[in-house]
Amino acid sequence: MSHRIMGIETEFGCLIQSQAMQTQRIKVSPEGVAANVRDYTFKILELGIPDLHYRDWGEPPGNGGFLFNGGRLYIDMGHLEYATPECANLFDLIAYDKAIEHVITAILQDTGRSSHVAFYKNNIDHYTGATFGCHENFQARRDVPFYRIVIPTLLPFFVTRQIFAGAGRVGGYDDILEFGDGQYNVDFVGYQISQRADHIVTEIYEWIQFSRAIINTRDEPLSDYTKYRRLHLLVGDTNMSEYAIALKVGTTALVLDAIEKHYDIYGEKLPMPNIDLLDPIAAIKHISRDTTLEWYIEMQNGRVVTAIDLQREYVNFVREMITDMNETAEWVLTEWESVLDDLEVDWTRLTTRIDWAAKKWFLEALIEEEELSWDDPWLKSIDLEYHNIDPNSGIFYALQNEGCIRRVITDQQINHAISNAPLDTRARVRGYLMRNLKKHKMQCIVDWHHIYAGQTECFEMKEPFDTSVPKAQRWIRSLRRRQGL
Repeated sequence: MSHRIMGIETEFGCLIQSQAMQTQRIKVSPEGVAANVRDYTFKILELGIPDLHYRDWGEPPGNGGFLFNGGRLYIDMGHLEYATPECANLFDLIAYDKAIEHVITAILQDTGRSSHVAFYKNNIDHYTGATFGCHENFQARRDVPFYRIVIPTLLPFFVTRQIFAGAGRVGGYDDILEFGDGQYNVDFVGYQISQRADHIVTEIYEWIQFSRAIINTRDEPLSDYTKYRRLHLLVGDTNMSEYAIALKVGTTALVLDAIEKHYDIYGEKLPMPNIDLLDPIAAIKHISRDTTLEWYIEMQNGRVVTAIDLQREYVNFVREMITDMNETAEWVLTEWESVLDDLEVDWTRLTTRIDWAAKKWFLEALIEEEELSWDDPWLKSIDLEYHNIDPNSGIFYALQNEGCIRRVITDQQINHAISNAPLDTRARVRGYLMRNLKKHKMQCIVDWHHIYAGQTECFEMKEPFDTSVPKAQRWIRSLRRRQGL
């Protein structure tokens, strides 16, 4: 796997027990709790520096801030959102993604809220139809044609990736009613493998606020514009399983590696011709809702294939193009093939690794034991509790604690990621500068690719792999001299 910047942005849902609000006369909203968690992170735990400026019209001063681990915590439309630091190592990324769960859980315990407040790492509100995003970011080369090569090659991959990356859900939601002809059944009863599929309405789109697309095409590299662009994905589910996160992100990075290698050899020749789907949006919903788990889809050339077949074509493409794999890439490719093999035989082989399979297995056992049907509202509550990030009450963590879920990182790695930045990306420099500016009580404006301090003095971080702390040290010394400190 090539040295590539990767990141995950997670939007958290928050729920306050209605009984506690009545009996304890709690007068706080989920939005208020989210703001309290943010404030506690910066003011009490002092894990970062809050914003001193407007970042956007919806992000006033104090709305969020950067953490010393290189990531960012903020409020987005009333909910808590966390962006990991830039990571070049796949398993580092998982540790940083999980780190904020530990922080939120500790804050709820410290503030006495853990008994009646819960945060959820999922994508849906069963009762309002709202959806929460889990956005993936991948650094991509600027010279590889984005619209002619990258997007056509990746779209079928993202439509079918849900067979191992989906988080699973009870029931469905018909977002097409808002944007199309309403051909999908809003009263879907049963279990589908993806939470996000029902809420994707188009293939590509530039503005997130107006249309949830598979790929967001806004060109905002947050780095050297001449060398890089940022692939920003809206399609992915929020995974609880470390293994599922690793496979979701790792396979995507490998396909990007293969696309770029193919471009170096063959130029603008399309890497994988004849893989265009007849209707990608219909296909993504059909795959998610196909209770037979056969996942047949139609191609533009008239072929009918399964999602597993199409994923195998990507495996073969990666094997053909990437001949010098490192240990992480070998792990991803081996596990990718293993999951596809198991899906072809029996989905229950994946209950220790894949979220949708683990949840489906748990729910089906409950249905059998309690003699329920899939339209029982209790199942939606159980579905939600799978994503509760509290290790003492969430169903996923109950399964993990019982040894029913396979792990790929350790709690020690997660705890380290709470307050320490990655050593192999510019997040290291950002964390170093932030700590020193705070130590010397110098106000600063922090962003992903630059930091302002003093009298508009700017430290540029356009190169994501520049980890030069000595350069940052020289800038701090020079800044302090000019400030007379």
